Parts: sequence; C-alpha cells; structure tokens
Amino acid sequence: MFSFFKKKQPVFSGDLSILHTDMHSHLLPGIDDGSPDTDTSIKLIEGLMELGYKKFITTPHLMIDLYPNNRQTITSAYNKLTAELEKRKMNVEIKAAAEYFLDDHFDSLLEKKEPLLTIKDNLVLVEFSFASIPYDYKQKIFQIQLNGYKPVLAHPERYIYLHTKPEIYEELRDLGCLFQINLLSLIGYYGKSIAQAADRLIKKKQIELLGTDLHHDRHLNNLFRTELLQKANEIANALPLLNAQL
Repeated sequence: MFSFFKKKQPVFSGDLSILHTDMHSHLLPGIDDGSPDTDTSIKLIEGLMELGYKKFITTPHLMIDLYPNNRQTITSAYNKLTAELEKRKMNVEIKAAAEYFLDDHFDSLLEKKEPLLTIKDNLVLVEFSFASIPYDYKQKIFQIQLNGYKPVLAHPERYIYLHTKPEIYEELRDLGCLFQINLLSLIGYYGKSIAQAADRLIKKKQIELLGTDLHHDRHLNNLFRTELLQKANEIANALPLLNAQL
C-alpha cells in the first residue's frame, strides 16, 4: 500500500465502490480499440459493476487518423449498447462522452464551435500523443478554456517524455488542467516509471480523478487485484476526488 498518507487511516471497502463513477473507458462497441461488440461491452460492464461501480461515463477515442469518431458515431454506438442493457434489464447508468486527441482536427472542432461531448458540464477529457507533447500545447489548452470548457488530461503519468520534465506538469496545472490517473498505473501495469510518475502526482495532490481506461478483459482482470483496490481506496480517502460527483 502507499505509505505517504500517514495522518488518515484509509477505509478499505474491498472494491471500488468508493469511486462510484468510472469516467474513462472504451465500452462502446466497435468504434475504437476498446470493446469490439455489444456482448463484450456487457461483460465488461458486468465486471465493473462487480467492482462496485454504479455509473459509467464511457469515452471512445476521437482521433481522426485512427478512430474518426464524431457525435453521430458515438451516439449510434451508445444507443446500440443502451438498448441491449435495457433488453437484459440491467439497471446501470451510462453516459457517452469522448477522449479527444489534441491535434489539428480537434483545433478545427473548437474553431467551428462544435459542441464537445463532455464528462459532465464543461469537463472535457483530452489526451496527448504518447510520442511527444504538442508543440503548441499551451495554446491548445487556452483555446479549450476560451471555448468555455475545463480540460481534464487523461493519464498524464503515461506520457513518458514528461517524466524528466516535471515543470511541464506544473505548467499544465497552472494553465488549469485537471489530471486523471489510470488505476492500472498504480500497480505498474504499464511499467515501473509510469507507476512512479503516478506516485509523484498523487503525493503532490495533483489529481482529481481516477479512471479505469478499460479496453478489454485483461484490463478488467487486473482491476480486481487486491493491491490496486487497496491503493485506490487509500487515495480516495485522502484526496477530494471528483468521481463520485459526476
């Protein structure tokens, strides 16, 4: 377990019910690198419900070169999934947002004033390339805010190029970015350096949200690991996370 929150003994629920809402996942069938079909989506949702989640804000990639989604494709997949949930009489709250890749296409959406699919209110989930940070990242963040949105940066701990540039994390915070860490990062699923980066951000109390970033059953299976459940509960007891407010 993490050892940096010494003053408060965490309450361990044995699951992730303390979070209530998962706000980052790829559960919509057949539109990105997440669930390929409705049956798989249902199985993943059932697993997340077993973990204690009550609400799902699923966030398919909107990355024009790989996953050219838009409001129509996302809504269509969402309607297909919710129809199946109703057919199976599964009482679960689910909403469709998006994970926006910060590129020229995203810039054009802002320029055209197209309404973005938000997590809640004006909170919009965005991601950087895993290869390098956009050269104009400050301007992109500014334009998001100028359009009335609050940026939530997905998995900042996974951008390895930032691990040796902690000042950029500080800049992003100063620019008004909220941070969302992947639960699997807590147990080294993506690598030791990513786990360490997540640890540093948590120690600095620089995160607002925890998300599964669930794509497939391998992710789901690892979410059940006791080590992860303990760490997530400790963090949620120590920090004012926003998950339960979504």
